[in-house]
Amino acid sequence: MAVRATRQPDLVLITWSRNPLVPGSPRRIVAARVIGNSSPCRQDLRTNALLSTALACLLDRDVGFKIVFRKNTSSISGYLLLQRN
Repeated sequence: MAVRATRQPDLVLITWSRNPLVPGSPRRIVAARVIGNSSPCRQDLRTNALLSTALACLLDRDVGFKIVFRKNTSSISGYLLLQRN
């Protein structure tokens, strides 16, 4: 009888921030950490990239990530945790 290891989920943690001097400024990535694999969205997870672009890629139906936790740490910053099974 063969024993198989269960596949671990892919996780992406993103911290983001807005420019406090510009009202309505877009959210930008401060840092991103990946546990596992984030392809095909790895290039969108760089520092200072737009959060909306990264989320559009990660949340695409074919990529399969889902937001499992989000928290605003202030009115101009926060973080997100995404998971793909």
